[in-house]
Amino acid sequence: MDNNLMGNIKLNNYCTALTNIRNQPNHKLKQIGDQWQTPDPLWWGINSMFGPFVLDLFAEESNSKCEAYYCAEDNALSQNWSERLAELNGAAYANPPYSRASQHDGQYITGMRQIMAHTLAMREAGGRYVFLIKAATGEVWWPEDADHIAFIRGRISFDLPAWYRPEEGQPSESSAGFGAAVAVFDKSWRGPKFDYISRDQLEARGATFMAQIERAAQRLATRHIQSTIPESANDVWPAEVQLLAEQLPGIESLATEHQRKVMHHMNRMLLERQPSTEIIAAAKSLTATFGEQTL
Repeated sequence: MDNNLMGNIKLNNYCTALTNIRNQPNHKLKQIGDQWQTPDPLWWGINSMFGPFVLDLFAEESNSKCEAYYCAEDNALSQNWSERLAELNGAAYANPPYSRASQHDGQYITGMRQIMAHTLAMREAGGRYVFLIKAATGEVWWPEDADHIAFIRGRISFDLPAWYRPEEGQPSESSAGFGAAVAVFDKSWRGPKFDYISRDQLEARGATFMAQIERAAQRLATRHIQSTIPESANDVWPAEVQLLAEQLPGIESLATEHQRKVMHHMNRMLLERQPSTEIIAAAKSLTATFGEQTL
């Protein structure tokens, strides 16, 4: 089910309370509650090992890790995850809320025991569900029935939500950490029941994937720029453009038509009053791409 399809349904108490907290001008750290967010390098590391993730089970627009997600208003515990995954062709990820169990119109909306029960039901229906959870083996909700548990060596610190605006004296960044584990629910799993993985290894894998994605995005953006820059025989440029060009090592080795395109793009960004740092960054990327084409 797409997000916002349930927007016309009366909000439950959990959503109302969460909205009220978000709208406050300032916050105490304890008000974040179960809204801590998975750091990107860690998420990409887990994704690289157990994904690809295509559905975020507990998220909102500002922090969703996947294009498809269930927000609090959707109530993930009322949704058919297996059916959605069959449409999306991938796995689901969850950094679940730990709020005390509560209901709305007879349907549970929070509670780790209820979340785990729904997850097991979805596992039977088909699909892979990967949870990043506290390594709290003594809790009644601890997923003994998970197909795989990977305990993470090293304490995990989570990111603050985007809406958090600290009161005076409150921390502006996360510092506390705790033991965590990755729980995989997938009846087709054929690996070990238990394992250990290093937090540093996960973050390093994630950082590598993020760097590759950033590079691919830059190349796509550069190709788009190339296709939109008109051909020009102009070799006379304003002094500002020439000064910026002096900061581009390698531009002199480009073919003449490529040099003109780089200069034209910098001139256009100057006319749009964009910052010099952004102009240089874009021009360096464009220069590098043109340089690769001449090799």
